[in-house]
Amino acid sequence: MSGWDISSSGVEFVTSLVADAMDDVAKDVKAYGTDMESAAVSAGTVSGPYCGAAPTGAIGAALAIFVEKTAGDVLFLGARAAKSVNGAREATAYYLAGDLEMAGRSEHRALGAPKIDLPGQSGGQGGGDK
Repeated sequence: MSGWDISSSGVEFVTSLVADAMDDVAKDVKAYGTDMESAAVSAGTVSGPYCGAAPTGAIGAALAIFVEKTAGDVLFLGARAAKSVNGAREATAYYLAGDLEMAGRSEHRALGAPKIDLPGQSGGQGGGDK
């Protein structure tokens, strides 16, 4: 801890850049979901004429499985970035207040992987912090 030499304006500048990047990633994640759904519908099937809802084809089913299996990883990206930004800001606030012990604790907590709760699943995911 004695090696810390923090510029609060530098921390705020960098964390604001990360927050801006997180906003862009959130837009991309939303587009990802929409684009994957569109791709699955557009992939079609190998069936003949049908009445009612279109049956799911092999490509659409594979895309649905891919999205399901990668959802936790995609959500983890945003959660990890948010936890890092918040931890850096919190640790900096404690540092500026002269509480190096709490600054260290905040830094340590920020290093842990975030918990990700996916709809329909119990427990969190997040790269080993289970």
